Amino acid sequence: MFSGIVEAMAEVVAIEHELDNIHFTLTCPFAQELHIDQSVAHNGVCLTVTRQEGDTYTTTAMRETLLRSNLGGLRVGDKVNVERSMLMNGRLDGHIVQGHVDTTARCVKREDAAGSVIFTFAYDVEAEWVRRGYFTVDKGSVTVNGVSLTVCEPTANSFAVNIIPYTLEHTNFGQIEEGSVVNLEFDILGKYIARLQSLS
Repeated sequence: MFSGIVEAMAEVVAIEHELDNIHFTLTCPFAQELHIDQSVAHNGVCLTVTRQEGDTYTTTAMRETLLRSNLGGLRVGDKVNVERSMLMNGRLDGHIVQGHVDTTARCVKREDAAGSVIFTFAYDVEAEWVRRGYFTVDKGSVTVNGVSLTVCEPTANSFAVNIIPYTLEHTNFGQIEEGSVVNLEFDILGKYIARLQSLS
């Protein structure tokens, strides 16, 4: 379980393909504190630490994860938003994030807005997914590349988010341009409500 409050950016230092899996080796400020079996969100994707050596660690993404996320497009040198699992005795500064990416979206617009930057993202929509709660609502929560954000101007297949300078500097939002592909996790509360309604 995560909160969508990014702790740091990790840099990909090595990539190894093994059958349908990809092993990513990364370095980040808290790499030496990690241990095998620990969960870390990478661009919002919960992955397990499989190896830890000095200031690097390795994690593995399987085929399903690669199909649903942007991790398959990572290259050595890329920056990834990372967050360790949430402490149960801490404040929930973002929202409840599972680390289970639902789909990807593409940035279709980036515009400066007098002290912040507005990003608009579009994603493919399927009627069945909408019935299951995979959508955004105005002022609701959404996770983009592991960052907990507030939704603005939602449509059937798009939404906007307003990013402050601090977030631009401390996450990989600073590298997102029109055409960039990002990971989305829709709010789990909406999914549960949709499921409950389908059973009544």
